[in-house]
Amino acid sequence: MMEKDTLLIKLYAVTIDCKEPYELAKFYADLLHWEIPFHNEEYACVGAPGKGQGAYPGITFQKNPDYQPPLWPQQSDAQQQMEHLDFAVNDLEEAVRHAVSCGATIAKEQFSDGWRVMFDPAGHPFCLCQMKPVFESADFALL
Repeated sequence: MMEKDTLLIKLYAVTIDCKEPYELAKFYADLLHWEIPFHNEEYACVGAPGKGQGAYPGITFQKNPDYQPPLWPQQSDAQQQMEHLDFAVNDLEEAVRHAVSCGATIAKEQFSDGWRVMFDPAGHPFCLCQMKPVFESADFALL
């Protein structure tokens, strides 16, 4: 068994299934002003600008020809969301306009004035969250 001190584990990426990995990677690269350091027919990856692949956690997109978008809000007997991404923003309305210009759509049902539920072009829900304290924190990175 490996010693606790010698085992290294680092979050590399969150992986999302979709039908068109490169197309979805382009959406998130535009949304976040990130780069696409790698893509092929089966996978695509986005990451923070100027950083090597794996330097920071990224988002990877995995081809699944049978992918079906989740239904949100959830309904019984329908494809359920398994995860969603939350993005901290300093200006919620401007972030929503930017996301829509990148290809996102706004969910019809919203449950808070503090965030907006959006859908990426493949139908995955994600949230834009007004989080001024996060941006003011000395620990905030990946701008």
